[in-house]
Amino acid sequence: MASAKDQSRSSVRRRVWLLPVLSIVLSFSTLFALLEVALRFLPVASGLRAPPVTVDAPVLRYTPDREFVYSRDWNFNMINRGRINNAGFVNDQNYSHSDARPMLAVIGDSYVQAQMVPYQKTLHGLLAKAIKTSRVYSFGASGAPLSQYLVYARYALDEWGAKALVINVVGNDFDESHTDYKSMPGFWYYRTTADGTLQLELTSLRRGRFTSIVQQSALARYLIINLGLNNLQYGAPKTPGELEYAGNTATSMETARVETSLRVIDTFLADLQHLPGLTPDRVLFTLDGFRYPEAAQARQNSYFAHMRKAFIKRASDLGFEVIDLDPSFFAIHYTTDERFEFPMDGHWNANGHRVAFEAVMNSRLLAKWPY
Repeated sequence: MASAKDQSRSSVRRRVWLLPVLSIVLSFSTLFALLEVALRFLPVASGLRAPPVTVDAPVLRYTPDREFVYSRDWNFNMINRGRINNAGFVNDQNYSHSDARPMLAVIGDSYVQAQMVPYQKTLHGLLAKAIKTSRVYSFGASGAPLSQYLVYARYALDEWGAKALVINVVGNDFDESHTDYKSMPGFWYYRTTADGTLQLELTSLRRGRFTSIVQQSALARYLIINLGLNNLQYGAPKTPGELEYAGNTATSMETARVETSLRVIDTFLADLQHLPGLTPDRVLFTLDGFRYPEAAQARQNSYFAHMRKAFIKRASDLGFEVIDLDPSFFAIHYTTDERFEFPMDGHWNANGHRVAFEAVMNSRLLAKWPY
């Protein structure tokens, strides 16, 4: 049995060990509290906060009827404020089931979600202003590939009565539509089945209690969104591990990647044709490009250059309208030396959206509109 003297010594040792630990914990707690308060006065990215996506709720959208703040990097570049509407998409207008005007759906990824561009300067915002006799609704989410565009197309037709679609296609839409190259929660991807065909498969998105707590913290959002820790959560896309990029995707012409991408294109176009009430003449693809002639020349043998040619030919052969945006980008750049993306970000700026808007306005689809 320990003596009173031994117990006293043990108690002293515990206090000696405990006091520095408590001091460290208190110091960090105070620091975190001060950072939390300070960041609440700064334009920290708010995030869009997607609810769970499951087979029972299969369409990725965002928490509706709320304002958001967009910024990036440690120093809050590209600040923009916008709105998530009643349907859960980044759009200043609410979507209506009772509005009898014909509806044109604009579908895409972060180029259509366009958090970094004021709504009135986006492709769909400009179209909504120009075609006031119609509804122009956007359906976009950052990270969405061709496979997800098919899901949004079906949703726009079935839920909102779309009469025609404008689908914007970008460089990483092809391989990243297949689970061999990407599988981010919330999206539908093609997976190769036992018989060799491609079938859509959902990667479910589920939210834990901790997620909602993190979303309320300015410090957590700054670390996860502004500093990019969210990019570590799901890992990098499974594209070939090289550092050269063109069109926001690796330049590698690795055989399996190219063959998979071509199969994705064929399957996507076939699946799109089979959507009830939709025919190829009611679909317009706008295809992003290299934007500058010197970049196109330098990357003419890249993966993106190959995919662009393949997509244009295969879609056109099936009767879809495809507008290659590069000729418009080149012509404007030659004349005005304009840039079409942000200095630190490859997404279209307002100039890029305007080019796409003018291309759509001059399309065969709009010449026949409304249907």
